[in-house]
Amino acid sequence: MNNIMGLRRYEVTETPGGPANRRRTTRFPVCEELRYRVMHKLSRVSGTGKTLNIGSGGVLFTTEEQLPLGRTVELSVHWPAKLDGSCPLKFVAIGRVIRSEADIAAVRIERYEFRTRASGERMVRAEIASAASGELRDQASR
Repeated sequence: MNNIMGLRRYEVTETPGGPANRRRTTRFPVCEELRYRVMHKLSRVSGTGKTLNIGSGGVLFTTEEQLPLGRTVELSVHWPAKLDGSCPLKFVAIGRVIRSEADIAAVRIERYEFRTRASGERMVRAEIASAASGELRDQASR
C-alpha cells in the first residue's frame, strides 16, 4: 500500500464470476462529505453526498437523486489531508457523469484542483472576531 496526499491506496481486484475491472487507475477508499452541482443552464440539480472512492480518473459517490448521464458536474470534496498539517483543503473537480443510479453516481474527472476550504477560514475569522469583541467588552466594562 502506498500513501499519497494522506490517502492509502488499494488495488481493486476482479471478483470471480464478476465483471472485469476496466479501470486503468488505482482507487482510494475515501469517505468524505461532498457537494455536487450539474453544470447545465436548464438544470438546477445539486446536492450533497459522500465519496465512496476516488482515483485519478474518477469519483464514485452517493447522491440525493439520480444524476443525468453525460452531463458535466462540479464536485467539491472535503479533503482528509491538510496543507502544512493545519489548513483544511477541498478537492474541486469537473467531470462527466458516466454512471448513475437512484442514489449513487460515477464521474470521470476532466480537470481538478485543490483549494483551501473557505468555511475553515470563516470559522477562524469568526473566532478571532468573537475573541476581539469579548476583549473590547471586557475593556469597556472596566
